[in-house]
Amino acid sequence: MLGNGSPTCATLRPTESNLREYGLPYTNGITAQSVGSRGICMHLVDVPPGAVAKAHVHPHETCIYILEGEVEMSYGEMLEHRMVNRAGDFVYIPAGVPHKPWNASQTAPARAVISRTDANEEEAAVLRPDLD
Repeated sequence: MLGNGSPTCATLRPTESNLREYGLPYTNGITAQSVGSRGICMHLVDVPPGAVAKAHVHPHETCIYILEGEVEMSYGEMLEHRMVNRAGDFVYIPAGVPHKPWNASQTAPARAVISRTDANEEEAAVLRPDLD
């Protein structure tokens, strides 16, 4: 915000990653807390070789762009569906759809940009241990 309370443009430079409750390291980017965004956030997520996230669900829409590597994901009420996404792919996850991503490679990391319709830095993810 400008000194008069008006919105303004902002630049952020990534600094450090934080491990999310579902098991993957995120670098916070655009959020309500960092720039005052109201309806969207954007982060970087690293998926180390062999890393598996815990099954979880979000109450908001999520969009992902795979920058490097390959990420597999099970999704659906019982994680009955599966997709493989590679560098250059866009991925959409509707609100309320359980999912569990992982990096099947034991040697190559994966990295993605994630944006979602929840502007808060700490998102409202709900773990689904019954699906792990």
